[in-house]
Amino acid sequence: MQTTEKLHPQFVTDAAGRQTAVILPLGEYNELMEDLDDLAIAAERVDEPTVPHAKVVAELRKDGYLSD
Repeated sequence: MQTTEKLHPQFVTDAAGRQTAVILPLGEYNELMEDLDDLAIAAERVDEPTVPHAKVVAELRKDGYLSD
């Protein structure tokens, strides 16, 4: 997840010197959009039931994805 310390914003200001927009390098912008998508998905799934870790491991072993 992107942190503000890793961003390199440039600010656009109006005639009075107030910041009106932000310019980010394209890579940083794309990372922020991916993070936003991930957060939206997590928020949509917050009420879904959880599965215990042991059950997931057992199913993965049963299906051959994990060795014993």
